[in-house]
Amino acid sequence: MYEKTFPNKRFKITLEFLEKHLSKSETILDLGVENPFSKIMIEKGFSVKNTKGEDLDIDQSTLQNESYSVVTAFEIFEHLLNPFTVLQSVKSDKIFISIPLRLWFSSAYRSKTDMWDRHYHEFEDWQLDWLLEKNGFTIVDFVKFTHPTKKLGFRPLLRYFTNRYYLVYAVRK
Repeated sequence: MYEKTFPNKRFKITLEFLEKHLSKSETILDLGVENPFSKIMIEKGFSVKNTKGEDLDIDQSTLQNESYSVVTAFEIFEHLLNPFTVLQSVKSDKIFISIPLRLWFSSAYRSKTDMWDRHYHEFEDWQLDWLLEKNGFTIVDFVKFTHPTKKLGFRPLLRYFTNRYYLVYAVRK
C-alpha cells in the first residue's frame, strides 16, 4: 500500500508502530489539523479527533477539555516553542510522538514563504527522552528511521544512511 518514498515510508512505519501498541477502541487526540496521516488512521479503524489549528504554545484548551485516551503528535513538537507546556496539558497516560532528528550536516528546516512551516526544534533523541521524563512519561518503545531521497549528492547520500526520524510510544508513570 505504501511505497518506500517520503512520506509513504514514514506513514507505513508510523502505522505499523501504532497497530503494534494501540487498540482501535481507544480515542486518539491527534495534535494538529486533519492531515493525510490522520485520515489514514481513520481509514484503518482508529477513532481520531484533531486539534483545530490553534497555536498550541499559547492555547492548550483542547488538550484540557476534550475526552481522549491517547495523544498523537506526529511531526508537531519541532514547530513548538514550548513543547514542555503542551506535554503538561496532556490528560492521557499514553502518547505517541515522532520528531525529525537534528542532522549535523543540515540546518533546521525553515520555509521562506510560510511563517508557520519551520522547525524551532530539531531534537537529538535524548532531548525528547528528557522532555518526556520531566513530564512523568516513560518510553515503552521507539524506532528510528531514515528520510528517503532520490536526489544525488553528498547530503542525499548521508540521508540514506542517517536516521532522520524518531518515533516513540510513552506512558505516564
